[in-house]
Amino acid sequence: MHPVYAFGHVSGTAYVRMDIVSSQNATPAQDGSPVELDSVAIRFCGDSGDGMQLTGGQFTTTSALFGNDFATFPDFPAEIRAPRGTTFGVSGFQVQFADHHIHTPGDVVNAMVAMNPAAFKMNIADVEPGGVVIVNEDEFTKVNLKKAGYTEGENPLDDESLGTRFQFRPIPISRLTRESLADSEMGAKDVDRCRNMYALGLMYWLYDRPLEQTIEYLETYFGQKKDLPRVAAINIAALKAGYYFGETAEIFPVQYCVSPAPLSAGTYRKISGAEATVLGFAAAAHKSGTDILYAGYPITPASELLHGLSNLKHHGIRTFQAEDEIAAVCAAIGASFAGQIGVTGTSGPGLALKGEALGLAIMLELPLVVVDVQRAGPATGMPTKTEQADLLQAMFGRSGESPCVVVAPSGPSDCFEMVIEAVRLATHCMCPVIFLSDGSIANGAEPWKLPDLDAIEPIEVSHPVEAAAGDESFRPYRRDPVTLSRQWAIPGTPGLEHRLGGLEKEDVTGNVSYDSDNHDHMVRTRAEKVQRAADIIEPLEVDDPDGADVLVLGWGSTRGALLAAVGELREAGCSVAISHLRHLNPFPSNLKSILDSYETVIVPENNTGQLALLLQGLFLKPIVSVTELKGRSFQVHEIGERIREVIEGRGS
Repeated sequence: MHPVYAFGHVSGTAYVRMDIVSSQNATPAQDGSPVELDSVAIRFCGDSGDGMQLTGGQFTTTSALFGNDFATFPDFPAEIRAPRGTTFGVSGFQVQFADHHIHTPGDVVNAMVAMNPAAFKMNIADVEPGGVVIVNEDEFTKVNLKKAGYTEGENPLDDESLGTRFQFRPIPISRLTRESLADSEMGAKDVDRCRNMYALGLMYWLYDRPLEQTIEYLETYFGQKKDLPRVAAINIAALKAGYYFGETAEIFPVQYCVSPAPLSAGTYRKISGAEATVLGFAAAAHKSGTDILYAGYPITPASELLHGLSNLKHHGIRTFQAEDEIAAVCAAIGASFAGQIGVTGTSGPGLALKGEALGLAIMLELPLVVVDVQRAGPATGMPTKTEQADLLQAMFGRSGESPCVVVAPSGPSDCFEMVIEAVRLATHCMCPVIFLSDGSIANGAEPWKLPDLDAIEPIEVSHPVEAAAGDESFRPYRRDPVTLSRQWAIPGTPGLEHRLGGLEKEDVTGNVSYDSDNHDHMVRTRAEKVQRAADIIEPLEVDDPDGADVLVLGWGSTRGALLAAVGELREAGCSVAISHLRHLNPFPSNLKSILDSYETVIVPENNTGQLALLLQGLFLKPIVSVTELKGRSFQVHEIGERIREVIEGRGS
């Protein structure tokens, strides 16, 4: 039974199944129908102004409508205005689509479209032998070759080995686009902007994708703008021209198809991590019955949260763009002080700037959610690349003993559930919660089965409305005996007047206190309050069908690569268990017993071993740390081989 899609459904044609390792090995079916592949990874790459993100996004949406499972990897240039045609300005979008459940955008590229020499140079090494390589040969001019760093007289298109290593197809995409739009009466600049649609149409033909969804998108997007219906028309014309070029030019020996995946019945949509985070906050506002204020400052790659949330005023969400990171977090704390749920978002450098104010929120014991979309650092680092290196900063990056709750989603769609969890824990513990996403999660996309909103448990939020009977004054730090959380009193409520600030509080009264014993007590109480949150956190689950003595334990965006790698290891005869942490402070209550039950625990991370350090320090359990910092998550074959090396090297 095929799923029902929120944005419609296009049924795929039934084809005879063939398992093909490389598209070079494919042979035409006898009846001329497309050759079936089980999965394909395509990368569109070009200059940052060539529309590669739009092109890849449209191919992804069309594949989702077709019924494929998919995973995406958008790759942005870091420079805002890199010189056109240079390697610094190359933008790419990779999507893997499949007839089965997949976990990653793919290790290798099966088909690449390169719109200029710089894109070709930066991406050709990732294409598999026998893969499809399409280049816009019109852009391989002397000027562009020089911009891309080729020496004078050097042109990669002259390399005869390309024709033997790949299905290499140099196509004059720029010229063909102009010829197809010669009667449009539009300017040359507008016509040239349609080259990406020509290339998209060609790829739609090659992989037997329908055009209707993209045509509808173009008509809707441009049709809503004044004087732009003609722009929609020329983009649609270019899309169709590219499709029919593929159909009539006979430059490919075969056409391919990837059938729909057997997803469970339900309503699905394509969703990125940023979109899921935004929707999660909207759901949290409804489930808590409390308005949310998101205060942020633009920073890559977290800016999409501010953009998305600003459209949800009708869901109890207000947004505020502050002048800097410190102002943003302080505004969010102010919202929480006033009885709303304060939220702020940033990346690693901004989290460092928010550190002092986070300590204030911990001292005030107010709910606060801080979204950290991690990127490669330190300092500005590689702002459009991903990393998991902010874990220790989230745990300890504040003055004094100032613990807070830390959670981490495991993928784009998981952001929805974990944001709701973050708000729930913040209001339950009356303390800040740091939500550790990262660039690959925020920008990547996958299918998301829409949840049953009625099944999501309400988030309990209560504010005292009057002082307890017999009290002469309100006691702001009187605690719940189970959770140790204080009451969330709204300023201005008669009888609940109280004073808050950054100075140490006297237990129960909240008065300023410099007493040493009281300080010791309050520090330990705040820490214990965070640890008691483990009582409402679900126990950690382990996938261990064979009773293995090796556990692979991950967190965050490594989940997809680790699942795929462990699956391949099991197929090769290795007995390996796998588990994935989404709660990093406190850890799930059963984590110690799980670690103790395995002889070898392997923790792969995109940092230098931060989770491994925490586990060894807390549980005194030897951990095998497997690390990598390449601006992306692990590739499946790489991490699989490193896990295998650990298993085979035990005892040697």
